[in-house]
Amino acid sequence: MDAQQLKGHLDLLLLATLERGPRYGGQIIADVQASTGGYFSMREGTLYPALHRLEKQGFIHGEFQTLPRGGSPVKVYTLTPTGKTELTAQRDKYDRFTRAVRGVIGGPA
Repeated sequence: MDAQQLKGHLDLLLLATLERGPRYGGQIIADVQASTGGYFSMREGTLYPALHRLEKQGFIHGEFQTLPRGGSPVKVYTLTPTGKTELTAQRDKYDRFTRAVRGVIGGPA
């Protein structure tokens, strides 16, 4: 995994993961890893500061919940309406970026 690539696209990956439904940190890490075939393997030290930043920006909302499996409450994050708008904007930005790069390096657009 290239940490710089992850850093540049972390918000997009997190917002898109939360679009699938509420998740807590461990689920987010597992979902991103599974969805990328293991290419992105996040650490908690990368994830939680990003989640706190996205929450502060109003893109996600976190709430402590006790899971059905029991144990201590965990913070479960959901995508807000503002976050859905931001996700759409970030997807568009990413699409423009990949088309531009493909214009230089070739390959399918």
